[in-house]
Amino acid sequence: MPQKLITIDLDGTTLNSQNQISSKTIEVIQKATEAGHLVSIVTGRPYRISEAIYDQLQLKTPMVNFNGALTHIPHQHWQGEYKRTISKAIVLDMLENRQKLQLKMIAAEGKHTYLANHLPPSDLNFFPTTLSDDQLLSKTSLVHNPTSMILFVAPHQEQIVRNTVLHHYGQQVDVGVWGGPNSVLEVVSKGIQKAKAVAYIAKQYHIDRQNIVAFGDEHNDAEMLDYAGRGVAMQNATPIIKSIANDVTEFDNDHDGLAKYLETYLKLAN
Repeated sequence: MPQKLITIDLDGTTLNSQNQISSKTIEVIQKATEAGHLVSIVTGRPYRISEAIYDQLQLKTPMVNFNGALTHIPHQHWQGEYKRTISKAIVLDMLENRQKLQLKMIAAEGKHTYLANHLPPSDLNFFPTTLSDDQLLSKTSLVHNPTSMILFVAPHQEQIVRNTVLHHYGQQVDVGVWGGPNSVLEVVSKGIQKAKAVAYIAKQYHIDRQNIVAFGDEHNDAEMLDYAGRGVAMQNATPIIKSIANDVTEFDNDHDGLAKYLETYLKLAN
């Protein structure tokens, strides 16, 4: 079997609904690596909450964070590393207008930086629950252009805030919606998507498009599954993602859907 590039989303795909990786998933991904395939995490998560998963899977491959705005190999210098940032002026503009726009929280993130003007609500567990003085978002602390800006907004303001950002900065940025119970908008550099990062990694390792296998479950995986030679939707994926995919796993993310599919597809069973 030719070398495959296997790109895996985290939430709802590699991770179960408790945000954990099963021992089965770890075992199968390590077998895939030993068989000579490249397994890459491609996630909307920032690096700070995906590094531990990368290490648990014992990967040495490029990882994609912020839906494609950052591609890097953790724990080492990689000449192929790239990042796409947004102007810090946009963040400071939102900070200045936060009351008018009813913004509950503004956060700016980079590979190793996290700044916020406020602690998040307790149910937004993707964010640090403490803020040190040097993590408080201000004109002074925001030294570099960030990779991503998160806006936590009042539900009735979501569309207004999105339209405001696009009206003023639409030529520079895209605005994504997290979905779920909270109204969270994520602002990244224009044109960022997982598929572009996957194509970039494939080019770095001379892997043809037809040898890319991508797994995902949500709207931010759509272009990646469409681009891959074999796009695989999780059993728990949204109907749209299932319609885009070439195949659907037999089991969901709580029953090792990704691991069992890979084991069969790559013939890894003992």
